[in-house]
Amino acid sequence: MTTPETARRQRAYVRVQGPDAVDYLDRMLSNDVPEAGSVDALLLTPKARVIAPVLVWRRGPDDVLLLTEPELGPTLLGQLTRMRFAARCEIQLEEHSSTIVLADVPGIPNRDYGRPATEVLDETLPASLDDDGLERLRIEAGTPRYGQEIDDRVLPAEAGLEARAISFSKGCYPGQEPIARQHYRGKVNRRLRVLEVAGAAPPAETPVVFGEKDVGRITSAVAGLALAYVRVEVPDDAELRVGDATASLR
Repeated sequence: MTTPETARRQRAYVRVQGPDAVDYLDRMLSNDVPEAGSVDALLLTPKARVIAPVLVWRRGPDDVLLLTEPELGPTLLGQLTRMRFAARCEIQLEEHSSTIVLADVPGIPNRDYGRPATEVLDETLPASLDDDGLERLRIEAGTPRYGQEIDDRVLPAEAGLEARAISFSKGCYPGQEPIARQHYRGKVNRRLRVLEVAGAAPPAETPVVFGEKDVGRITSAVAGLALAYVRVEVPDDAELRVGDATASLR
């Protein structure tokens, strides 16, 4: 039997526990807390800008663990604590370690890498993939990351987050109105795309050029691949330039 690939994943962890934990999070996040397992969700401003992307794990009937980027733990804790009011739940940071196992094994299902993957907590598993290897899988899968593809310039729909992190049938939450308005009545002018790049990894914010016109910007890259926001009118077969390199849309 083939041993699955593994990699370390830096995280922050916020626990929400108590009789109102699930109801409170359902009123705060863009996706419903699952009956079991995990879902992706967003904590948004009223104008639908992303405060924090979260992996929501239903750890027990009244116990939910939120996994986010390592720099966002205090922000997520502070926002949820500030809005709690009379909800009967405790909100606190927890300390764990995460290992990504690229297989369907017991743990927290993770959808970031374009293949079956599980996030396993507090296990001393040897890492067979380094950070660059895991980053390549994320870029190949077109998965946005906070601080790279996700910031206050970006709408969730532009980052491709509607399908994986937003429910259009749930109750109210901060940012729901602009999210629904954009989804049902609007359109986006750019989308996150995977680029094949002939050459070294271009730095973030490098312009993407079609003909003589800037049509996007690089957000993340590894050798031969990049993620970029590209205007929707650019043809799928367009010949692009990124710095001194040629590039094409996947």
